[in-house]
Amino acid sequence: MSERRRFVRIEFHARTELSQGPFIWPVELLDLSLKGLLIKKPEPWLGNPEEPFVADVHLSNEVEVRMEVRLAHDDHGHLGFVCEHIDLDSIAHLRRLVELNLADHDELERELAALIQV
Repeated sequence: MSERRRFVRIEFHARTELSQGPFIWPVELLDLSLKGLLIKKPEPWLGNPEEPFVADVHLSNEVEVRMEVRLAHDDHGHLGFVCEHIDLDSIAHLRRLVELNLADHDELERELAALIQV
């Protein structure tokens, strides 16, 4: 399989919930990027892969990143999601988080440019 990932993933642990319709799953966040996140698959898993999800990543008591996501892959006990929509406040918080975790400012600018092109 060829590597299609264009966004650096940051290992990050924060209180995270995934929701879909009436279902809400507290999940273990493994990593996130400007374009999605990877979580440990919750049990029992009743999510419909054909419908969108909402992911809420709580960076602090006052700050959260909220993304509308779709399931991209389900394998080896992990669920990978791609961001379909994110509001301006959330992308600002996520950008800052990525910036703090990337040593290379040029890499951040490349990722932001790629995000705009997607």
